[in-house]
Amino acid sequence: MNGGSFPMKMKTIAYLLLGFSAFTLVACSLDKKAKESSKTSGSTSVQTKEHSVNQQIENQAEDKKTNKKQKDGELSYNGSYYSLQGKYEEILIVNKKYPLSSHYNPGENPTAKAALLKLIADMQAAGYAVSDQYSGFRSYDTQLELYQNYVDRDGKEAADRYSARPGYSEHQSGLAFDLIDTEGNLLEEQGASQWLLDNAANYGFIVRFLKGKETSTGYMPESWHLRYIGREAKEIADSGKSLEEYFGITGGDYRD
Repeated sequence: MNGGSFPMKMKTIAYLLLGFSAFTLVACSLDKKAKESSKTSGSTSVQTKEHSVNQQIENQAEDKKTNKKQKDGELSYNGSYYSLQGKYEEILIVNKKYPLSSHYNPGENPTAKAALLKLIADMQAAGYAVSDQYSGFRSYDTQLELYQNYVDRDGKEAADRYSARPGYSEHQSGLAFDLIDTEGNLLEEQGASQWLLDNAANYGFIVRFLKGKETSTGYMPESWHLRYIGREAKEIADSGKSLEEYFGITGGDYRD
């Protein structure tokens, strides 16, 4: 009996060893696959991150292009002045970045002048002390003399905050006007200033140099300085933005 059970035991042990070997092979195989899967997953993760970073860089570059286009606007230069196409008509642009030619000498724009005279008459009828006199067109040479007088009196840095250098004045465009009160001073009375903010656009004008917009316009506030725009004046005024901000063009100080 004992002699006959030994072969059976050996057979049993052989089966056990065979089963263990198979289990080990399966386990090793699974472990290898798991490592390969992990390696592949890690590689995919790195590739995904690289793609994400590259996409982000491309998006930032595209944003910069867009911002630059918005900042520069759609300005063109005809040899005399810079302009862009507004919603209804061409808009002449002149500020400390975009000058007029020294030879540009159009005189007062007839449409702008007619609108100004109506505005003055309506202000007078409403009881405001506004003179029939005003400061309108100035030639390049006139602005040169005026600006130099201010520089001699107050210094260049101070003069640049309230007076344009020759070639950079809206008055040379024939589209800008300074209102004067009945005592011969620039119109600064609070009630009249507010009336202009509320109503100038109805005549095609904007108050060009608004309070709080010096970094945009390049000039200190001037409640008396009107710039003729035309139909789009109402939309510009309602926006609360400066002309530069509204059209997305560069403003601020001179380039030098």
